[in-house]
Amino acid sequence: MGRVRGGVIVGCLAVAPLLVTGCGAGADDADKVTKSAKVSAAPSAGVVAPAKVEVIAGLTGCKAKIRIDADELRQGVCHTEKADYLITTFPEEELKQTWLDSASVYGGSYLVGTRWVLSAKPELLGSFREKLGGTIQELQGIGPDPGS
Repeated sequence: MGRVRGGVIVGCLAVAPLLVTGCGAGADDADKVTKSAKVSAAPSAGVVAPAKVEVIAGLTGCKAKIRIDADELRQGVCHTEKADYLITTFPEEELKQTWLDSASVYGGSYLVGTRWVLSAKPELLGSFREKLGGTIQELQGIGPDPGS
């Protein structure tokens, strides 16, 4: 019986540093995500929209038709009188950033929130920002400047 208790105690002591390290790493990772996320609530929005295509679409006044439903992202298209636009959501911030890095090849303006991106005509992004929050990001693109 004494050997069993001793084994349990040794096992617990061996695992304890891993648990403490794991908790510490999670807190640091949360700080990194908070610091790296460039999300600000719009003045009238008050809160940033959740990362779900259907909810974001509803907040913008449309019912999205899902085009992509994959592990890495979900994308829905909205058709309205003013314009067509895309709402893309991601299960993780890192996947959103990878998508934005890839989209930077094409350039353009995007409304970016926590785990979501809205792609629309630049003149519409401001009104969507009032409803959803987030930030408007300009991606440079590659190739010659069309204004040249």
